[in-house]
Amino acid sequence: MCTPCCISQLACCCGSAACSCCCNCCPKIKQSTGTRIMYAFYFLLVTIICVIMMSPTVEQELRDNIPFYSELCEKMNAGENCKTLVGYSAVYKVCFGMSCFFFLFSLFTIKVSNSTSWRAAIHNGFWLLKFIALVACCAGGFFIPEQEIFLKVWRYVGAVGGFFFLLIQLMLLVEFAHRWNTNWSSGVKYNRLWYAALALVTLLLFSAAVGAVIFMGLFYTDPEACLLNKIFLGINGSLCLVVSLLAISPCIQKLQPTSGLLQPGVISVYVMYLTFSAFSSKPKETVERNGQNTTVCVFPFNSGNESDKKIVTAFGTVILFGCVLYSCLTSTTRRSSAALRVCRNSEPETERARCCFCFGDDTDDYDDEKTGSGQNVMYDEREGTIYSYTYFHFVFFLGSLYVMMTVTNWFHYDNHKIEKLLDGSWSVFWIKMASCWVCLILYMWTLVAPMICPKRFEA
Repeated sequence: MCTPCCISQLACCCGSAACSCCCNCCPKIKQSTGTRIMYAFYFLLVTIICVIMMSPTVEQELRDNIPFYSELCEKMNAGENCKTLVGYSAVYKVCFGMSCFFFLFSLFTIKVSNSTSWRAAIHNGFWLLKFIALVACCAGGFFIPEQEIFLKVWRYVGAVGGFFFLLIQLMLLVEFAHRWNTNWSSGVKYNRLWYAALALVTLLLFSAAVGAVIFMGLFYTDPEACLLNKIFLGINGSLCLVVSLLAISPCIQKLQPTSGLLQPGVISVYVMYLTFSAFSSKPKETVERNGQNTTVCVFPFNSGNESDKKIVTAFGTVILFGCVLYSCLTSTTRRSSAALRVCRNSEPETERARCCFCFGDDTDDYDDEKTGSGQNVMYDEREGTIYSYTYFHFVFFLGSLYVMMTVTNWFHYDNHKIEKLLDGSWSVFWIKMASCWVCLILYMWTLVAPMICPKRFEA
């Protein structure tokens, strides 16, 4: 079994064959899914490298545990203690290389309609060669002349691309909320338990949102300070209530019978999460009490050391990059593409209620299949592509810029450390607060758009 598996993996790395696991017990995988997972793995790998570059803790560990560390840095012309390989400038250069990699593939795969063309073969295979190309692109960023000018210009390019990616991410969240409600509602006519599941999840979502409002009201407001927190908590909570009432209003129900409270529940929880994250990202405020400066409007960690902060930072980082990967992988399906164009999907709805609805593809059955010693691969794109290759790579291009700006704390990049990813800065605060309002506006637009532009939403 070992020899056929090695041959299969060699064909995947250096040829056009689809990648798969060597274990027979693994479930079948579609070629389109495997390809997207591999590109996501490359993206995640470079992201981890960027996180390491922004971590003084990791830098110190390398310095303490690698023999002749200083000598190695000098031989690589990386400066004293490899200073050129760490910090925000190194992250900018690595993300520049990853962005170029995905942008070039976006241009390379324009108008690829099926997986039988030679460009599709390169897109779906030759993973070792593409990995070498990605490493070369990332390394090439360190040899760009006029470093100061490059970093300044690239910073603004990254900000623009990051904002566009953030917009796509918010639109996908709205689409996710609508799809969740539509999928589970389709099961109500066959099994009333789906109605109970809808009611239970909706109750849990609104309980979480209300609980978040109470929590932030207790810990992130103060009678003598934190005026912005009070204002924005009231605004965001009121807007969540407005969209919830709008979703079940008679005028919306007439045009969208499936509209219910599940969608505004999802939106409300996400808005409250962004609000909490924005409050946590705001610079700390102090009030003089009993002759001492007291920090207010912060979460009271149980312990006096930094361990709790590290846990919160790690949890926030996992959520952040989980959202990035979800956005990159799901924004290219036919259903999501229609949602991003804000129009009704032209394909007939064949919803089948299931718990893991978000992982389903547009179609389920394919005839072509590779059966070998390892995992079976279904070649599902010989008739036509499941997703737009060009748009897929372009979303990863924007995601690279978003990761670059997020890891380096947007416009507060000087002396930033990845361990302080959730620490305060006004730029991060306003970006997250603006994201709350954009998310609410997008959801409200999906509710009222069929009334304003009925022809665009005709089935």
